[in-house]
Amino acid sequence: MTARILVIDDEKLIVWSLQKELEKEGYEVYGVQTAKDGMSLLEDLRPDLVFLDIRLPDKSGLELLKEIKEKDKDILVIMVTAFGGVESAVYAIKAGAYDYIEKPFDFEAVKLTTRRALETARLKTEVQQLRKKEKGIYTFENIVTCSPKMQEVLSLASKFAVADSSTVLIQGESGTGKDLLAKVIHYESSRKSGPFIEINCSSLPETLIESELFGYEKGAFTDAKQAKKGLFEIADGGTVYMDEIGDVPPAIQVKLLRVMEEKSFKHIGGSKSIHVDVRIIAATNRDLEKEVKEGNFREDLYYRLKVLPLYVPPLRERKEDILPLTEYFVSQLNRELRKNINYVSQDVKDLMLLYHWPGNVRELKNVVERMMILAESDTLLPELLPEEIRKPKKEEVSEGMRRFYVTVPEEGISLEEVERELIRQALLTARGNQSKAARLLKISRDTLRYRIQKLGL
Repeated sequence: MTARILVIDDEKLIVWSLQKELEKEGYEVYGVQTAKDGMSLLEDLRPDLVFLDIRLPDKSGLELLKEIKEKDKDILVIMVTAFGGVESAVYAIKAGAYDYIEKPFDFEAVKLTTRRALETARLKTEVQQLRKKEKGIYTFENIVTCSPKMQEVLSLASKFAVADSSTVLIQGESGTGKDLLAKVIHYESSRKSGPFIEINCSSLPETLIESELFGYEKGAFTDAKQAKKGLFEIADGGTVYMDEIGDVPPAIQVKLLRVMEEKSFKHIGGSKSIHVDVRIIAATNRDLEKEVKEGNFREDLYYRLKVLPLYVPPLRERKEDILPLTEYFVSQLNRELRKNINYVSQDVKDLMLLYHWPGNVRELKNVVERMMILAESDTLLPELLPEEIRKPKKEEVSEGMRRFYVTVPEEGISLEEVERELIRQALLTARGNQSKAARLLKISRDTLRYRIQKLGL
């Protein structure tokens, strides 16, 4: 689609020359000489880019810039200034202009600035479309689970999403879905139109994590050739997701605590306080309470983070989710891998239910993907499983024998839960063989299959 450009300048020759040169580049260019005509055409045209003279006969260009931005903050504006008017142009950039050009024009420079501006506009549009798409993807309804434990987590998380100024701390083993939950909380909150900025605290050294979070001024250190915004600044109005918060170095913990308390910070090498409106969602696979006792994590920061705590249980504690997640991943990966897998064999399902999944949901997805890549038919068969899943270890069988007995807790337990657990342990002891499991339970194989289906195992 051809980019549309609007030129607003009181000098007819300037309008004509810009139109002529930019039309050579294939753009649709429209020109007017007053602020009134400019605003009128702006509404009808909805241009991708505006060239705006700082001095107009009926209004200051700076005033008109403000009106344009109020009408559509996404329209990029390049200020046009006479030689010596650079100070006003710089002020305009601070007020929201994209850039400025000086009269008399170097048209090659003008064309370069135009291309950069339109590329910036294109990228902005792509980001907005991606955010819109993500809003539809990251919802509580789209999280695949039938586990009571996980449904309780989601119920809490949905309440936490509404309280969108309070900090959320998500704890759980690696691969349980903490990243997904953080995104859903953001996109289900009133901050959903704002940025969602992720940082993995374990992947960056102390010096780099500080500059990434807080930004720096030009000359703050050897390689600081120009000033750079920090992630807190970029996330203003949105959410900063700090993954592996337990790995944040002590010196950064102090600065992070200050940001949470004062809602402001300073660039490295800067003296000006920068105020931000951000929500922090933190996640960790560590026991932060233990880290506090051992002196590895600040107690005051821990309690600042733990305003709204969530614990995501490992997959082995919510085995009801294994088969629904498997079906979901098969459907998803069929599209991505251009495969046509229609069935997961019962033996595969049985073995999956026996396995303890130390890598949790992430490991389950990886296993499904591997099987689908190797599959030569439309069915996932046991031989496609990794050996550690196909052949349960002796200790897992022994554990199954030990856990065969059911203790009734004080709060009580339903017969359905007892039956589900007994069937699980029988399958574990029989290493997935349904005939053997049925003999252990003293029922027929058909009855066992019926109970498995009914209980969602």
